[in-house]
Amino acid sequence: MNLKSKWMLTGLSSVLALSILVPTASADKLSELEQKKQEIEQRQSELNSGIQEKTSEITENQSSLEKIMAKITELNNKIQETEGKINAVQAEIDQTKVEIDELKVSIEELERKIAERTELLQERARAIQLSGGSVDYIDVLLGASSFIDFIDRFSAVNTLIEADREIMREQAEDKQLLAEQKAEVETKLAEQEERLAELETLKASLDDQKTEKAGFVKELQAEQERLASEKSILEEQRTEAIDISAELETQIMNEQKRLAEVARKAEEARQRKLAAEKAAQEKAAAEQKAKAAKANVAKTPRVKTANGKKSANTNSSVKSYQAPATSMGSPFIRPTTGRNTSNFGWRDIGDGPEFTAGMDIANVPGTEVKAAADGYVSSARVMGGLGNAVVITHSVNGQTMTTVYGHLNSIDVSVGQKVSQGQRIGGMGNTGRSTGPHLHFETHIGIWNGSSSNAVDPRNYIGS
Repeated sequence: MNLKSKWMLTGLSSVLALSILVPTASADKLSELEQKKQEIEQRQSELNSGIQEKTSEITENQSSLEKIMAKITELNNKIQETEGKINAVQAEIDQTKVEIDELKVSIEELERKIAERTELLQERARAIQLSGGSVDYIDVLLGASSFIDFIDRFSAVNTLIEADREIMREQAEDKQLLAEQKAEVETKLAEQEERLAELETLKASLDDQKTEKAGFVKELQAEQERLASEKSILEEQRTEAIDISAELETQIMNEQKRLAEVARKAEEARQRKLAAEKAAQEKAAAEQKAKAAKANVAKTPRVKTANGKKSANTNSSVKSYQAPATSMGSPFIRPTTGRNTSNFGWRDIGDGPEFTAGMDIANVPGTEVKAAADGYVSSARVMGGLGNAVVITHSVNGQTMTTVYGHLNSIDVSVGQKVSQGQRIGGMGNTGRSTGPHLHFETHIGIWNGSSSNAVDPRNYIGS
């Protein structure tokens, strides 16, 4: 909770506590409570907006987090695929190493054969050198003692020559094969080592990306926690505001009850005054009547009757005084002029069936709106769908009643003010949830509680 919000809520709580401990009969108290209630309702609205905003941000972050997690899953799959390739290449390398080992054995054998041939050739060369030069196969042939000897010698020479050629050919082939095998193995090993390095690099790159994404997810999670914490603080502040609003509502109800009691006592005093005035009038009339009768008797000539007694003249034209009759009639008057556009009960103005706790009287904007009866103003402010509205508390024959006047374009009274029946309290308007200029008028039995639970049909009091 930031310092400003904490200061505001603490301050309001302190004022509430002081208001509870030190009640006052000042007319400003209800106005002050209404103002505080408006501030708290505004604060609640701001907190609700803040909570909604944080919820949206959390939802957006959650969506981003899910996308990142999907990306990480994709990367993990690629990493597994890469590791599979690495394992396959490693298996090929291992197989190649086995083949190289086998070739090494073959190479050793070739090298042994080559070495033996080399030794043989070297011995031949030494023999030739000891004989004084190169072997002249023609001399061998010409030295034959017979044709058969010549054939034998020729066959031997061919055998020796062919043997020498075979030795040289095998020697050359083995050396070439040895070189080719070594080169092939080294090339293949180098290629696979290169592929292994490439795959290792790719794996390292993917690991880096995974680490980077994990860090991003951690950051997002931290942001989620921050937003959740801020949302929790806002919800806590809203709860405090709701509690304060409930306390204010209780105080407002108590203050309205106090005003109702004031109105009741004022009505009782008025009735006592009327009764006293009526009694005084009746007494004065009786005294006047008695006085007139006495004076009439004194002026009337007396005549003898048949029995010799005198009597007063009974044919006098003097009339006795009669006190004017009084009749209270309905305690309420029609609060404005215009035509009825909606009555108490269920209706549909486009948003589906809804219950209206009063009646609507339409006329031009600014048409005078009057107090339906004597009373005290218990609310005069903007009240949601009612727009600019006035609430008046009355006492009628000991019964507390409340009247409500909504959608005004002006308010001409203040909270706690005493108003008389027929006094202007504002002008007809189109404020709040309204489809045109009109007065929304409600009557309630008891204290107005902001709902329709104790509302009654105004036509029962002001007529249709």
